[in-house]
Amino acid sequence: MALPGLQRAELVLLAAAFLSGAVAAAELTRTQGFFQGSCPLYGVAAMSGSSLALAQPSAQSLCYFVTGTSGFLALYCLLLLLFWVYSSCIEDSHRGPTGLGAALVISAVAVFLVLVSACILRFGTSALCNSIISLNHTTSCSEAQKTPWTPPGTAVQFYSNLHNAETSSWVSLALWCVVLVLQLVQWKFHATPHSALESVSPETDTLIGARLSYS
Repeated sequence: MALPGLQRAELVLLAAAFLSGAVAAAELTRTQGFFQGSCPLYGVAAMSGSSLALAQPSAQSLCYFVTGTSGFLALYCLLLLLFWVYSSCIEDSHRGPTGLGAALVISAVAVFLVLVSACILRFGTSALCNSIISLNHTTSCSEAQKTPWTPPGTAVQFYSNLHNAETSSWVSLALWCVVLVLQLVQWKFHATPHSALESVSPETDTLIGARLSYS
């Protein structure tokens, strides 16, 4: 069974949201690995001799929230894509009003969670960079990637990874917003025929009654 055009467009957007969510989760996970599992978002840097060090990392749950949100939504997108590809190719199934309503709720929650995650990445990275620059050891976070860190080998490409994670989160947010709009349009299309039928029904009953009386 061929899927409606709006739903096909929705699935294309969900595929893109899967990729952006997976990239955001992977980049933040790599950054935590560079800091030996510590969460650098909203962290405070300090000098350790001639090297930089993450003196006060934030709670790991903060990074876990962003990573978990991005990863879970990416997994949801993947499973949904596989389900509808299977349904459209093998089974004769379609999404009814109940399924569309559930999808609307999930998309609205996804928009909120991705917005929170993107803001955490944005302001958390800015707080870390401001802490680094305030030490007067370097002029930017991108340059701080090239300076020695303690322990040796940590913080490699940390700013690039955080920037990629943030960019992917904003892209994911935009995609989820468009998905939500498409689902609202589909919801309106589902409701319109029902409303039109209710508005026509009294006239139809009158015409049928008149014909029966005439006969």
